[in-house]
Amino acid sequence: MLGTDYILDALVTEGIDHLFMVPGGLVDPFLPALGRQASIRPIVAAQEGGAAYMADGYARASGKFGAALCIGGPGLGNTVTPIAAAATDGSPVLLLSGEVATMVEGMGLFQDASSQTLDDVEVMKSLTGYSSSVDNPQNLGHLFQHALLKMMQQPRRPVHLSLPRDTQVAAIAAKHRKIDHSVAHPSLLSVNMAEASLRHLTGDSTGVPSTKIVILAGAGVEHSDGASLLRSFAEAWDIPVATTLRAKGLFPEDHPLSLGVFGYAGTHHSRMALTDEPPDLLIILGSGLNERDTMHWSLKLDAANTLIVNISAEVIGRHTSGFGIVSDCSAYLAWLMEQASRLAPALESTRQGRRQWLEGIRSTPRFQDLENSTSDAEPIHPARLVADLRSVFPRDGLLLVDSGAHRAFAGHYWTSYEPRTYISATNLGPMGWAVPAAVGVQCAVPGRKVAVITGDGCMHMHGIEVATAARYKLPIIFVVVNNSALGNVWLRAHTEGPVPAELTSLPDIDWAAFGVSLGCRGETVRHPKDLVGAFAKALGSQEPTVIDVKVDKNCKTPVADFSAAFATWSYHE
Repeated sequence: MLGTDYILDALVTEGIDHLFMVPGGLVDPFLPALGRQASIRPIVAAQEGGAAYMADGYARASGKFGAALCIGGPGLGNTVTPIAAAATDGSPVLLLSGEVATMVEGMGLFQDASSQTLDDVEVMKSLTGYSSSVDNPQNLGHLFQHALLKMMQQPRRPVHLSLPRDTQVAAIAAKHRKIDHSVAHPSLLSVNMAEASLRHLTGDSTGVPSTKIVILAGAGVEHSDGASLLRSFAEAWDIPVATTLRAKGLFPEDHPLSLGVFGYAGTHHSRMALTDEPPDLLIILGSGLNERDTMHWSLKLDAANTLIVNISAEVIGRHTSGFGIVSDCSAYLAWLMEQASRLAPALESTRQGRRQWLEGIRSTPRFQDLENSTSDAEPIHPARLVADLRSVFPRDGLLLVDSGAHRAFAGHYWTSYEPRTYISATNLGPMGWAVPAAVGVQCAVPGRKVAVITGDGCMHMHGIEVATAARYKLPIIFVVVNNSALGNVWLRAHTEGPVPAELTSLPDIDWAAFGVSLGCRGETVRHPKDLVGAFAKALGSQEPTVIDVKVDKNCKTPVADFSAAFATWSYHE
């Protein structure tokens, strides 16, 4: 078979049914190959960056990996930010870029970005787990498999293959074999360290069993498909659970043991349990321990009362030493469940005290300024928008949240019930990510409702991809939080004078009309009483809908706890 057919067949073998792409001369051989491959649906994005974001969204929603195809040079250049966002969030994306034939590299051919010129492979090396050119067609089979293995192993990262034209059109003898799940996702467990950790749970390390035990769950639990194990362990011993913003929804936020999000846009309940009075034992599962996960490093990470479980020794050692467990989170949780008889004496004796501690926390307000979620103010308060969308949105629907002030409102006020239903590029935070990513998400879960909360600044950057949703009749709801400003930036800048305020303001564009012009339904909402009706109508439509909601840019974001931690932090402590 041809190189292009080999790649497409391999994707099908791995269970991938969509390829996100932008056609161009350097990938022309893929076009007839896609006509020969009935099991993959090609989705043509408006721009290569959009295609890569779509592949990222597909990966996050499906739990598989996403695949994107573009030309090298200018096409690959447009994917740099999307691939960086996938890398920082541990999202597995396979980026394929076309290149000139090897025999003419460096000879001045149009759009040559080979190692003899711009060197696309080097551009991607710092952003990916693996970046290589298939410089001999006979190497395609094992290099393609090598790339997939690099992408799938923990911690996951995107990978890149540059495909010269001769590799695309050559006859390939290799046949791809599906990568075994146990090879790509080994349940790694440091048994010695796991055994040592029991001392913390049983109280043997201090002589007194721990009563106030709390779990902080991060994206590593999701990456290891550990949500059900986390819930089982927490319920077995009445241990409350907070999540990072990246892992929101991993533990049902209406569960009696849920503390909600800890860190940026987090709840008062999580702050009280984790930092107001440090717990007897804090168990951190799969968090990168970055600024936002730790609420600006306000967590007191002490070997005496902290267990950190992460597949990456580098993450554990970055801020701590001597008390980390290098392990797959699911493997560790499964091992803990097997130790029930050893844990029971200590955890049963402290169960009632733990329940009373949690009841005390839950008796206080969970959210900041909750009255804003029912505000009748005009322009509309963003908290009201979030609350009204949640009130009509299906429990298993998927919400994507873009970067900006609206991220704080959604992170704080939205209630998420299932893993992979609250999706956001939280670590790098590129504006406009959610608009194209939602296309990939809807392709991954065609039978479920998908909505986006984005901003007018984000629409300026990648709003054109609503046209892709319209082209493929994907019934995504794009909710534009239109405050005529670069929200978060304006909130800081306008206090510095008229020039900073002007530079961070935006014209009031009619985004509903913009959506209609690109083939979507469009609706503008100016009054809070009209929000629920607009959302309900969009949910009932089989077309994508752009809802332009005119909101107040003067609304303070619900990040008071995070801001307080920021104000008291010093690098030198």
